[in-house]
Amino acid sequence: MASVGAGGAAVINEGSPQAQAPAPFEAGRDLRSPNRNLAPITAALDGEGRLQVGGCGLSDLARTYGTPLYVLDEATLRTTCRAYREALREHYRGDALALYASKANSSLAISALVASEGLGLDAVSAGELLTALQGGMPADRIVFHGNNKSAEELQLAVEAGVTVVADNWHDLDLLAAIAPAAQAPVRLMLRFTPGIECHTHEYIRTGHLDSKFGFDPDQLEAVLRHLLGCAWARVIGLHAHIGSQIFEIQPHRDLAAVMADALALARSLGHPCTDLNVGGGLGIRYVASDDPPSIQTWVQQVAESVMAACDQRSLALPRLLCEPGRSLVATAGITLYSLGSRKEVPGVRTYLSVDGGMSDNPRPITYQSLYTALLADRPSADASETVTLAGKHCESGDVLLKELALPPSSSGDVLVVLATGAYNAAMSSNYNRIPRPAAVLVQDGHADLIQRREQPEDLLRLDVLPERLGRVR
Repeated sequence: MASVGAGGAAVINEGSPQAQAPAPFEAGRDLRSPNRNLAPITAALDGEGRLQVGGCGLSDLARTYGTPLYVLDEATLRTTCRAYREALREHYRGDALALYASKANSSLAISALVASEGLGLDAVSAGELLTALQGGMPADRIVFHGNNKSAEELQLAVEAGVTVVADNWHDLDLLAAIAPAAQAPVRLMLRFTPGIECHTHEYIRTGHLDSKFGFDPDQLEAVLRHLLGCAWARVIGLHAHIGSQIFEIQPHRDLAAVMADALALARSLGHPCTDLNVGGGLGIRYVASDDPPSIQTWVQQVAESVMAACDQRSLALPRLLCEPGRSLVATAGITLYSLGSRKEVPGVRTYLSVDGGMSDNPRPITYQSLYTALLADRPSADASETVTLAGKHCESGDVLLKELALPPSSSGDVLVVLATGAYNAAMSSNYNRIPRPAAVLVQDGHADLIQRREQPEDLLRLDVLPERLGRVR
């Protein structure tokens, strides 16, 4: 069983079933490219056939910390960081740096862990930027994105000394008023839309011309010429991004040629462009039929394409930056729920309800996303019934999984949803005034609390009741 140690860490006791040598949970697990796995790399069965991750029994974690519960496997996250770092070192001739796209899952703990692995980070708000800085990410490894940055956000970025990715003329106008007071010119990257289509959900395509992000490519030369006369700015690089959850390689090859042309233009005008940021977008496996490229393959193809494009144009190689988010953290995360009510509609479907839903995972209702799920204590049992997994929110569309094959289950059973490390906690809400879940980081039989569970009274903390309404009460 799990006990709670000092600092809120759950410890697996010696002599418990979880302390025995675990059996493999998923055959053929790829340790070099976790984005191709369905489960965290430490997922295993204990001596009683129950599922554990990071040496921690999942049903034990549910009892200790409650549900819904986000669980993040440290070994998987570190392995994925190293997969990017080592692949860039192996396949790119010049300097390179992977930046964690923290919009996928932003916390002090994740920022600290990613920084300790030598990666950088991209932030898109004051909140993400403060989290990264206070989590120990060095400012010179942070880039600051956003299509509508406020003056206050840009002020924070300039004062912190991070690289600012200019997305539009509005950014440049605000910076022109803010930056002259800085001690040194602002390090700028320019984002532009490369005009490249890829097959993914329309909400997460960003590289096509009809996008809210980035300068139009026809504007790029005018922007570069304008910045030649701005003493406050130092244009160090260019940025483009084509989308998210992409399995294709060809769009990334196409991007390299477009960006090399832009790099040649910037350098010909006199800008010291040393960085080329190709964004991220590599997909992961959510269900068994998903077949994304491995991290090794993706990095190799991107690196070789950038090198070839630069060689063809006789350009000195830039420092290559990429921005993995989902493919870094998604497979490291799982979500635990407790099963509750059951409703059978004869001849139609059986609903199983969980104690969470669209407030802790809005992706199914937003993107029609698919997931893999199983019972924590009987992951290998015969899945003899088909159910629809419903959330507890007051919305008919609050359905997490349809046509889910599960063993017979009872109220109180712990359900595990795999690959929820990206965009679940980050996009969570308080819809229906439901508190956000807790989150734990697991490793070697220990669980460290990295996000406290909200309580109902926490939701009132920022409410203000006007005195005149209080008198009515």
